[in-house]
Amino acid sequence: MWPGVIERYRAWLPVSEHTPVVTLREGNTPLVEAPGLLGRGKTLWLKFEGLNPTGSFKDRGMTLAVSKAKEAGARTVICASTGNTSAAAAAYAARAGMTCVVVIPDGRIAVGKLAQALAHGARVVALAGNFDEALAHVRALAEQHPALALVNSVNPFRLEGQKTAAFEIVDALGHAPTHLALPVGNAGNITAYGMGFRAYRDAGRIPALPRLLGFQAAGAAPLVLGHPVEHPETVATAIRIGRPASGERALAAVAESGGRVEAVTDAEILDAYRRLATTVGILAEPASCAAVAGVLKLEREGYFAAGDEVVVVLTGHGLKDPDTARAVSGVEPIRASSRAEIEALLELATPS
Repeated sequence: MWPGVIERYRAWLPVSEHTPVVTLREGNTPLVEAPGLLGRGKTLWLKFEGLNPTGSFKDRGMTLAVSKAKEAGARTVICASTGNTSAAAAAYAARAGMTCVVVIPDGRIAVGKLAQALAHGARVVALAGNFDEALAHVRALAEQHPALALVNSVNPFRLEGQKTAAFEIVDALGHAPTHLALPVGNAGNITAYGMGFRAYRDAGRIPALPRLLGFQAAGAAPLVLGHPVEHPETVATAIRIGRPASGERALAAVAESGGRVEAVTDAEILDAYRRLATTVGILAEPASCAAVAGVLKLEREGYFAAGDEVVVVLTGHGLKDPDTARAVSGVEPIRASSRAEIEALLELATPS
């Protein structure tokens, strides 16, 4: 039985025999091949992190952050969130018997994610402001009140847990891919992947780092623009962040790997979202599809070469944002009141 990322990768994580492991058996998410999205001679894998317990990659970091908070004697965890962090924090706090406080930008969070936080019993505060302002407030509160354990990605244990996804990719493939692509919002996840691949390289598990490819939404692209974005806007709510807390570390990881950070438009994101759902059979949240859009864009530009093996990280499940799923499909259910009507609608001939 899969034990969760702490027990599976204990030797690589800052835990001891005294750490109370709070787990929902996160991790062990699949690599799904996506034939046809890249040209001949190139391989594309999708690391579907939407199949973690709360539906996103955040569970990897949250298991460690909450375990260490519990070890330190904290009774309450607090975070700012665009959605996925709130769901993970609330679920793991519930598992640990702790209180969870979540500060979200009012009206700027996908309904599925808000529903998760509320269902797990979190105290949710809707702030009249954006994510960057919410994060500034919770960081100040955690500094002023030691009883509060901050579990945003500025907590180093979050990134330590998230780096386990890099281990899983190498363990599953038997080697490192040539490229690793993922969406970039607060920039903690791309930093964590850099940490994980670097740890395996330094231990001799892989000879070199894969090139890290980070993609931001054009309306929320501070790392591409080189300056903060005061009013970030994008359909990909999970990466609607104008001041990434781990921005400098992310850029350093990308540079070390020989990768790049680029922007994609909302139209490109939604096109990739639709294509992934209708041709590959995976429904990922819009932020995840920023990475898919970015890889497709680079492919059109001739960036990838024959023999390249690309892994795209799908950070969250599409069911977290059902409103977008319904809007993008552009269709409504066909109504019928009898079998005959169903046959007629489907243009089926009744057997004689």
